[in-house]
Amino acid sequence: MWRVLVDFPAYRRMFAAQVVALAGTGLATVALGLLAFDLAGDRAAAVVATALTVKMVAYVGAGPVLTAALVRVPRRVVLVGADAVRALAVVALPWVDQVWQVYALIAVLQCASAVFTPAFQAVIPELVDDRGYTGALALSRLAYDLEALASPLLAAALLVVVPFHGLFVLTAAAFGVSAVLVLATALPRNPGDPRRAAASWRVFATDPRLRAVALLDLAAAVVTALVLVDTVVLVRAHLGGTDAGVAVALAFFGAGSMAVAFALGFLVDRFGTRTPMLAGPAVLAAGSAVLAIGWALAPGLTVLGAGWLLLGAGCSLIAAPAGRVLRDAAPEGGLAGVLAARFAISHACFLVTYPLAGWAGGLDPAAVFAGAGAAVAVCGGAAALLWRPKVIEDIGE
Repeated sequence: MWRVLVDFPAYRRMFAAQVVALAGTGLATVALGLLAFDLAGDRAAAVVATALTVKMVAYVGAGPVLTAALVRVPRRVVLVGADAVRALAVVALPWVDQVWQVYALIAVLQCASAVFTPAFQAVIPELVDDRGYTGALALSRLAYDLEALASPLLAAALLVVVPFHGLFVLTAAAFGVSAVLVLATALPRNPGDPRRAAASWRVFATDPRLRAVALLDLAAAVVTALVLVDTVVLVRAHLGGTDAGVAVALAFFGAGSMAVAFALGFLVDRFGTRTPMLAGPAVLAAGSAVLAIGWALAPGLTVLGAGWLLLGAGCSLIAAPAGRVLRDAAPEGGLAGVLAARFAISHACFLVTYPLAGWAGGLDPAAVFAGAGAAVAVCGGAAALLWRPKVIEDIGE
């Protein structure tokens, strides 16, 4: 996995840009919660929830449209421009004094992110060879997991010496560094054909692999929403735990995901992409069963940690190898469009699963875990029926 950073200097710079931007995004997430409390007091949770909803709507609605509109624009301009817009939006946040202004700036910020992410992902396969691409996917997943674990700790350390508004400034600086690193990288010229962008959307409806990927993303969204929304309720309300217990439980989820990222090269070399990805829902169902049975018999942080570990591993089995499937299914010159379509579809899943997870927080946890297990099993079974080797061979012919 790490060899890709040595063998491909251009990718190394782009990976550094990703890591820096993710670190900045993590700081902004912490600062946003503090800003919401500063503006709205005890309504801060509602403000943050609305901001996250705005984020998802931007990802689902505006992102694909903007990606298609910018298909003729050189990749470097798209990536650097998106970083510049994100930096300006973030640096303006400390100056707001109305909640609606927060929503407006978050919408601008997330529209730019919805453009940047698919464009960034589309460049990577052209900077590495086939084997290096597996390592690049593993590193990308690892970067997301480390950001989730490390950014709150980094923010806590920085808040000792700077006010929370300073986190927004640091986030803007991170986007600036990302833009500089992109400028320093020689990027392949994009084909720039809008017809290919349209074809890349059609392939999601016609290729059974991509329909299966959409179902697998839904399975991952079910359990990810459960983890992100309900961990605090499970630990604090049901187990009588502390804030540290919440952090430990979330760390188990991240650890499971990171373990798969480290093993991704071996898994793809040994089994290809189909088997690990279809194994993801099976692991998710197993984790849900552990949680449902364990919680019914002896609820505790040990049961929760073991279940969260399996759920993290299952989500990573689905997400980490998906880039290879999308690359193989994309029409010539249409990878960015396929990535944008997947980006929108996967985040649309969260528009459904986040509210459901919030509602489920008031139910019996064992029943919720069992229901989640049933849902991911159905998604996994349907994906396996769609993604049959014989069907894919017929498409290839």
